[in-house]
Parts: sequence; structure tokens; C-alpha cells
Amino acid sequence: MVIREKLLKNVRPFYGVFDLVKVIIGIRRAGKSVFLTQIANELKGMGVKEQQIIFMNFELFEFSHIRTARDLNKYIEHRIKKSRDKFYIFLDEIQNVEQFELVVNSLRVQGKASVFITGSNAHLLSGELATHLSGRYVTFLLTPFTFAEMLEITKEKNKKIAFDNYMQWGGLPGRFAFAGENEVEKYLQDVFDSTILRDIVMRTKIRDLNLLDNIIQFLLDNIGNLFSANTISKYLKSQSRNVSAETLYNHIGYIISSLLFCKVNRYDIKGKNIFSTLEKYYIADMGLLQLKRSRFDENLAARLENIVANELIARGYKINVGVMPNAEIDFVAMKNNRTKYIQVCYKIDSDKTLKRELNAFKGIPERKLLITTDTYDYSQNGVECVNVVKWLSHNYSKLE
Repeated sequence: MVIREKLLKNVRPFYGVFDLVKVIIGIRRAGKSVFLTQIANELKGMGVKEQQIIFMNFELFEFSHIRTARDLNKYIEHRIKKSRDKFYIFLDEIQNVEQFELVVNSLRVQGKASVFITGSNAHLLSGELATHLSGRYVTFLLTPFTFAEMLEITKEKNKKIAFDNYMQWGGLPGRFAFAGENEVEKYLQDVFDSTILRDIVMRTKIRDLNLLDNIIQFLLDNIGNLFSANTISKYLKSQSRNVSAETLYNHIGYIISSLLFCKVNRYDIKGKNIFSTLEKYYIADMGLLQLKRSRFDENLAARLENIVANELIARGYKINVGVMPNAEIDFVAMKNNRTKYIQVCYKIDSDKTLKRELNAFKGIPERKLLITTDTYDYSQNGVECVNVVKWLSHNYSKLE
């Protein structure tokens, strides 16, 4: 078991905060159940008794009879009502319980339990949950394994081999149980299908699966490209599909809510504003991208950019595409009131390429990073250059 120390470090201060609900979201099979188990084990190590911990995974048959708020409240009340102890309640994949937010809020108000909930859909944070908790929750995103965590689980000494594998098959924890590519692909296909079916189709009652598939395929084919909903609309028309703007925006919203993709907005570096048009989309795990592409070596630059985006998100950065009057920065990464500016280039194959990448930083005074697969150090003029494997292997850089 890989201990998800980076995220645990962020969650620990809230273990004993009873008036805040701890919400952990992440794509399906990212390891949320295991992560909750790690929190529960830490609590036991801190002296919390076994009977003070209530752990419910709503994808298990054991809890299949609990499907409504009334069912959930009855079960928990039976466990805690006669005790004077404080409790730690873990509700895994809680979206399977109707109106669960009523029970969660009630537990928070009573102040008798520290509540942790997980879900595979960002919808968990909208609608009724936000209404009933009125901001009385903290959110944590659990991503698939980072490259550094992959090294920990595989014990691979050759980082180049490990990186090539990671670039192709990603970091969903369950895939490391399989050695052969066919088995890994079958596992990832199951994750992809269940994400589409359970976290999008069943939740939103979508009937036109072909339209959903076409939109997802467009996003996959355009990883790292700037485009608008109008661009997708034109693509669909070329496929003989006329779709209203409202339907298109709704479907994209459903896809983003499933956490299958993240949307990255454009950011005006000078004006400090977010643009409302043109965005980039990145998939949550490279293995899922592999399912839809026929060749591993197809568009390696986009794959590398996607890996950097996922790593920055895993490290807790909010990312945007930087816009300058005559240039574009791949990532403006913000965390703790600090900003770093990042360019990603698969290979510096000429002086012209290097000049282009460095020129993008003109007018930016500090915290500039160029990430490539090259091993040569191109650092100059305040721009730090680093090999991607080295950057991924550690919390690398003086800019961190």
C-alpha cells in the first residue's frame, strides 16, 4: 500500500474538527476507499478506539440496504446514540444514498462525529450539499498515483523505463496489479466504461450515448489545444450532428463533473483576469487516453503537457493558461499566494525551438520553469530548465 502522504498531510489538521465535513473527491478507482482506510488507521494509531470508527462503503453489498437519508440516519444513530464517545464516520461513495447531505449536516450540527465523505463526481460539491452545509466543509482532490508514487509501488530503478510506462498507462492504482498490457487495457476499459455509465449516464439520465461519446472523443483528440464550444459544435456538424449550445454545454459539464477531464481557463497575466472563452482540457489519467489512441508515439508533446498538468494539480496548484500580448504560457500555476510560470516542450531540437520557448517568458520577472524530456540544462536568463523525470521524481526546483 502506498501511503498518500502529501494528501494526508493536508487532511490531518482537520481530523479533530467536528464542525467541518471532510470531502474527498476523485475519479473512479483513484483509491479513495484505500485513502479513507489510511486515515482510519492513523486515527487508531493516535488512540482512537475501533468502536469509535464507523466505516461504510456504499458500493459494498453489506450496505446495499441503505439508499435513503432515513436509512442512513437510522443506522448511524443506532451506532452512536448510547455512547458518550466522539466518533469518526467514513462514508465512501456517499452519492449512492439519496439526500445524504441531510444526515451529514445533522451529524455536523450535533458535533459528536468527525465526518469524512468521498464521491466520484464533483456534483458532490454542488446543489443540495452546498446548500445544507453552507460552506461548512473542506474539499480534497485525490488524483491517480503521481510518478513518484508509481516508483514507490513498482520499485523500478530505471526511471526512464518507468516514465515511458507511466506516460503510456498512467497511474490508476488498480492497474499495477496486472503485468501484461492486455490485462491493463481491459482494466482501464472497465474504469472508463464505469465512469461513463455510472458517473455520467446514470446520474444525468443522458439518452444519446453516441453524442456523449463523440464529445469525449473530441476532447481526447484535442488534449492541450485551445478551443471553444463553438469548435466542438462545428466538429459535430461535420459528423452530421446538430446540437444546441445548451445541450453541448450540459454534456461538457457532465463530463467535467465526472472528473474524467479537467478544464483549464485562459488567464490574462497582465490584467489578472480569467477569460471566458477558449479553454484547454486534460484527461485525469494517461492510461485512459491510451485506450482511445492507436499509437503510443502519437502526439507525445500533448501527452507530456497533460502529465505536467496532472502533476501540478496533484501538488495542489490551481492552473491556468497564461496569455501575454504576443505569447502564451502553458501553465500559470498558483498556490499559497505564489505563482510560477511553466513552459512544456517535449524536445528542444533546435536553437529556434529553444528561442521560442524562452521568448514566451519575456516580461515575466521571476519563477519561470521550462520542463522537457532533454537531459541538457538549458537554464538561462532567469529561466530554470529541468528534465521531466527529475521534476516528477521529487518536489523539484527552487521554485517549488
